[in-house]
Amino acid sequence: MYSYVSAVVRLILFVLWTLIMIAPYAVLMAARWRYREVGAFFWRVVARIVRLRPRVHGALAGARPLLVVSNHVSYLDIVVLGSVIPGVFVAKAEVGDWPGFGFITRLARTILINRRRSATGEALKEIRERLAEGEPLILFPEGTSDDGNRVYPFKSALFSVVEQPVTLNGASAATPVTVQPVSIAYTLVDGLPVGRAWRPFFAWYGAMDMAPHLFQMLAFGTGTVDVIFHEPVRFDAFPSRKALSAHCHATVKAGVAQALSGRLAPSQPAAATP
Repeated sequence: MYSYVSAVVRLILFVLWTLIMIAPYAVLMAARWRYREVGAFFWRVVARIVRLRPRVHGALAGARPLLVVSNHVSYLDIVVLGSVIPGVFVAKAEVGDWPGFGFITRLARTILINRRRSATGEALKEIRERLAEGEPLILFPEGTSDDGNRVYPFKSALFSVVEQPVTLNGASAATPVTVQPVSIAYTLVDGLPVGRAWRPFFAWYGAMDMAPHLFQMLAFGTGTVDVIFHEPVRFDAFPSRKALSAHCHATVKAGVAQALSGRLAPSQPAAATP
């Protein structure tokens, strides 16, 4: 279950795969041709390299503009969600400085939010522009990662981007933003339930250093991650963004609890939805 040799091999494969994909992905991004699908393919291969197996329940909403909101357990969430959602992440600015992941997120046009109030307005403007392009956006409204056993309250301010309808590029009228809650839970390792003792191998939170945590995770066994796509909703169905935030939090929290208790229905094959 635990092998330092495996960790080294996986790390080398990850670096090689990333180097191989940089040039083709950059060309597709510049040409604006099928780059989202290629991005999801990149993350699917990374998931296989690091031995993370997503189990998908439900499906990504087909409505656009679309904002996906999920709980946040680890930097590994980027690998897992990126492999099943051909979209763009909205992340805190510090992610751009993470070793390896920082470069990849910048290449993938991740929207990085600076915590300074003056910069937040610029980020919200960019988010609305991306929504208008029809790209599914993936947001972690907890504002930080958790230990995988709980879901912190969602920051309702991050939902302000959906208060106004968005005019999709080429459309004549604005469309309300669809919001889809998603729960993510690291539930199995080598087929055995992940208890509180093993969850820190996947969860990255608090004062944990990234490099040793990543190496430790790479040395661990195959992890199964449950990804639950909940029923999508729209802002105009709620009296305020706080009510929308509370609904999404309660939905995601219930999904995580259900996954950790082993009460989920059989999953669908993991695959990105166009």
